[in-house]
Amino acid sequence: MIIHHPLLGPCDAQEFTYMGDARLIDRPDGMAEGSDAAFHDYAYLRENPAGEHRELWFHEQGDRSWLVVTRNTLTHEITQVELARDVARKQGRSR
Repeated sequence: MIIHHPLLGPCDAQEFTYMGDARLIDRPDGMAEGSDAAFHDYAYLRENPAGEHRELWFHEQGDRSWLVVTRNTLTHEITQVELARDVARKQGRSR
């Protein structure tokens, strides 16, 4: 599988480590009232979709960047690759 890195171009998926659901970018505020339930859901609940899914990938054997890869879990077709920092900024995060 080839991942088209936004900065480096096409890279073999073996250079990357799959890190899970891209929703992990949006970590709940641990100081907020009632955050225990939010952290439980954040840490333990994951979807296992058949079809398009947004995933975190870490370029371990490259520039060590984090990517959000939109991939079809049935066909492995990749439809979008974004830098995770850009996705976080769009969501209002400063990471």
